[in-house]
Amino acid sequence: MRARRSLRGFTLLELIVAITVLAFITMLLYGAFNGMKHTRDGLTRVQDRYREGRIALSRLVRDLQSAYISQHLPINQQIAALKTSFMGKQSTPADRIDFNTFTNIRRDRNSHVTDELEVSYFGEDSLETPGTTDLVRRSSQYLDLYPDKGGRIDVVATDIDLFDLAFLDPTTSQWVDTWDSTSATGQQNRMPLFVRVTLVVNGGRRSASGRLRGSLRFETTVPININQPLSFAIQ
Repeated sequence: MRARRSLRGFTLLELIVAITVLAFITMLLYGAFNGMKHTRDGLTRVQDRYREGRIALSRLVRDLQSAYISQHLPINQQIAALKTSFMGKQSTPADRIDFNTFTNIRRDRNSHVTDELEVSYFGEDSLETPGTTDLVRRSSQYLDLYPDKGGRIDVVATDIDLFDLAFLDPTTSQWVDTWDSTSATGQQNRMPLFVRVTLVVNGGRRSASGRLRGSLRFETTVPININQPLSFAIQ
């Protein structure tokens, strides 16, 4: 009888208690590792978004620092083949800016292009994530009479919340929200002294109600180095 008692297994109650304790420990371990994974993914996502915002801003700064307008036109303006401009317009959530710049890179030795470039920055509805706005860059190395059309469009920052521009008028020393070097009612044949850029990108995932889970804000003031129209060959 004693030998039989010593060889018996666990009772049903003991098995239930053991399984319950094991399941509880497993849940605790899973929760800890899952929390660490979410934290790591969140930090990685924020770092990626920060890098994306910085690259987009540095690209815009590079283009703006080489922006220009030119007064070189043929005597008969009816045969003019191109027009330079510097135009900034307000919009929501992203403003738009169209200008000419000397930042074109010749990637083909035999290409018949110069360092001149038509560039635009504006917001566009995202094709990959409906309901969000991307900041895009339009560029054309072939100048024409339409400085805000044509060329290639590339996404420079995804899921933005704000792209705001302001221009420092050298004649009034005031910041203005719009600029137009082609209009007589605007700032005809004039360039701003500085452009103030504010870019806000979503720093994480959006909740179901569309509210932000954090955002990253980038601000800079860009000097316009060529702030006078090019006229060195005009008599």
